[in-house]
Amino acid sequence: MAMKKLIQLILVTLIASKAAPQPSSDCPKSCGNLNIPYPFGTGEGCYMNDTFLITCYHDNNSSKFIPLLGRSNVVVLNISLEDGEILVSSPIIHDCYGTTNNSSENQNGLNLTHFSISPTRNKFTALGCDTVGVFMGYDSSKKHVATTGCVSICDTVSEIKSNGSCDGIGCCQIGVPSGVHGFAMQSWSMNNHSTVRDFNPCNYAFTVAEGYYKFETGNLRRLENTTLPLVLDWGVGNETCEEARQHPSSYACKDKNSDCLHPTNGIGYRCRCHHGGNPYLHDGCHDSDVCGLNTNPCIYKKSCKIVPGGGYKCSCSKSHEEGDGLKNGQGCRPKKDKYIDNLILIIGLSLSLSLLAVVVGCLNIYPQIRERKLMKMRDNYFLKNGGMLLQGKIDSLNGSTERATIFTVEELKKATNNYDDAGIIGKGGHGTVYKGILSNGRVVAIKKSMVSNQTEIEQFINEVVVLSQINHRNVVKLLGCCLETEFPLLVYEFITNGTLCEHLHFEGEACEDKHKLSWTARLRIAADTAEALAYLHYSVSTPIIHRDVKTANILLDDNLTAKVSDFGASKLVPLDQTQLTTLVQGTMGYLDPEYFQTSQLTEKSDVYSFGVVLAELLTSKKAISFFRPQTQRNLSMYFVSTMNEGRLDQILDKEIVSDASVEYVIEVANLAKRCLRLKGEERPSMKEVAMELEGIRVMEKHSLGVAKDVASQEETESFLKERSHFNIVDHGDGTSGSSSTISRFYNLHNQILEPLGNGR
Repeated sequence: MAMKKLIQLILVTLIASKAAPQPSSDCPKSCGNLNIPYPFGTGEGCYMNDTFLITCYHDNNSSKFIPLLGRSNVVVLNISLEDGEILVSSPIIHDCYGTTNNSSENQNGLNLTHFSISPTRNKFTALGCDTVGVFMGYDSSKKHVATTGCVSICDTVSEIKSNGSCDGIGCCQIGVPSGVHGFAMQSWSMNNHSTVRDFNPCNYAFTVAEGYYKFETGNLRRLENTTLPLVLDWGVGNETCEEARQHPSSYACKDKNSDCLHPTNGIGYRCRCHHGGNPYLHDGCHDSDVCGLNTNPCIYKKSCKIVPGGGYKCSCSKSHEEGDGLKNGQGCRPKKDKYIDNLILIIGLSLSLSLLAVVVGCLNIYPQIRERKLMKMRDNYFLKNGGMLLQGKIDSLNGSTERATIFTVEELKKATNNYDDAGIIGKGGHGTVYKGILSNGRVVAIKKSMVSNQTEIEQFINEVVVLSQINHRNVVKLLGCCLETEFPLLVYEFITNGTLCEHLHFEGEACEDKHKLSWTARLRIAADTAEALAYLHYSVSTPIIHRDVKTANILLDDNLTAKVSDFGASKLVPLDQTQLTTLVQGTMGYLDPEYFQTSQLTEKSDVYSFGVVLAELLTSKKAISFFRPQTQRNLSMYFVSTMNEGRLDQILDKEIVSDASVEYVIEVANLAKRCLRLKGEERPSMKEVAMELEGIRVMEKHSLGVAKDVASQEETESFLKERSHFNIVDHGDGTSGSSSTISRFYNLHNQILEPLGNGR
């Protein structure tokens, strides 16, 4: 019998070790001054998976061991199991008087995969007296998702406050966007330090954990530190707690005295012990050892025993029994005779029956209590997700959102198969989009907005209000929303054919096995998009500036009809205003340089972004690409300079324009160039752009109906060169003589940090 139990124990141990590997006892517990708790580790068999590898590098110069994150050069300063955070070193970039700002060292940052930059624990900081600092964030797939920045200005040292704060005078700080897994930074002087170089020859930019940097005026002359601490969030895997518990063999919370928590970065889950310890190890958590204290909590003659899961239990020996209670201090006492025992038994039975009655009563009212608790939780989510703010905006707009449906939690959970990752059709700076099927069979797109602060809540509510006012064939339709969940939800009509970006650059499932968009289709898509933007600017009751026009936000249906989407960054413009002062938002490559420089948002900012879209349609090139030469990385700058030099034929997509009427291709190119003028007042309005594109479409249809152009490819290219040389060069478009600050804006586009190697 004993042998059988021993064999069973060995089998269970082998199965458990195979299903859920644990570190061996000889695994290193530290590297240099860093303690390395599991799931992190430095050698094979010592870490859970490659995500948690710590490379212990031996520096021959200093003879020290330096812990590095994964196989990158990011130094790890501290690992917290309790908070699910890692403290790592973050670089400082600088730009000094008399030097150029074209080297990659001035755009240092981090590019991680399994760790995100904590939006609540870090601040982007710019240091200097005529300084612009820019932070560019990327998601885990290395796609740009957010850009932010700040400006610091001062003329003399005496202007700067001595309290160590970064209030925009000598030093400025701004929060880091959420959902960012990597970033690049840029910093420059607006006047090349010419007026302040005596006391501020350099400007600096860095991203630092809040509380780890205190501004000092001496930093304006020299910042000694080469790196500063930065907080990263981490989690295990990509499942929620509920999903992970369904797979016990791979479930990371190994100790029974641990809880499963959602990580702050929204990916996977993390574990935490009740009383400290390591929840990722079998028996890794600590029980509260109150029995080992000098003041034993158990009364006289009682023994103390720790209870698994926390707490303790007091008991008497076999020859003794419980006293009259703990309050009178009797503790244990010798057992009484049988009569007393029977009396105690009767009393015990009576108490048990009474207790049973109480339990039955509680079971009857428990569902009601649970339902009330659930309703209260949903009410709290409703308030947290801006329900009152949304209601106020609806009231102020006279109920224009009454056609939107209010969906329940259960409806959308069922529609997305509990938000299965297989249903994800897109990710952006403000959330994740799932494909779902409602109970009536309608296919929809459901956007789960990952808001974490008040600014993002306002952006989410803004998108609801903006879309609810729009009823246009070329704008994606909002069907409803749900605010009763931890993350608010928007429900849109489902657009079947992917984004314009995917079709132009052959990305995503929607574009597999499909031919390149024809010239006719591109021209119609451009006209549809222009018409939608003109409608937003001029035809709705309160004008709307989209603020993030790009090919990734233009959806296509089965008929290749364009629909403008993603209004999370949009702004409503009061009728008595022509411009708004806002925190700069948008996507690099599409961002209006005048808006970037002045923070003054107008409808001409959308015109500039649309000009970039036109350039993409004409060239089939991405707005920003690291694979092109440096002078060609930014498409808008490359497109305008090519036209000014009379070389339009060298940048157009010849497969497309070979089937088009060359004169109309040139008309569209000239229109794109006018949209890309640096000064907003020199750009056409969106209404003029829409009318011009529609006119080109009508004229081309008419000319194709009358006669078919049968010129050879060589004749077409020759004609294209001739027309581009004589008709496209335009020295009156405001492109010459631009300010140094705007030129630096273009340099920023061209010098965006290329992704680091395999850093995590």
